[in-house]
Amino acid sequence: MRLTTTLAAAAALAVSGFAANAGGLAPEVMEAPVVVVEEPAPAGSSINSTYVIVGVLAALLIAAAVNAEDDDE
Repeated sequence: MRLTTTLAAAAALAVSGFAANAGGLAPEVMEAPVVVVEEPAPAGSSINSTYVIVGVLAALLIAAAVNAEDDDE
């Protein structure tokens, strides 16, 4: 009986020793988090360039019409 108790105690110590060192004795390695850097979109105009061209042409036509009225007088 004494041999059985000693074997059981030795087995219990062996199993608990493996469980205590299951992760290994090396220090824990922490990896740096991955950071994704997105480039900002290039700064563009808030309006379409076609509207600017049409506006300039309209201003020139209005100026020409006003000038033509002044010449008639």
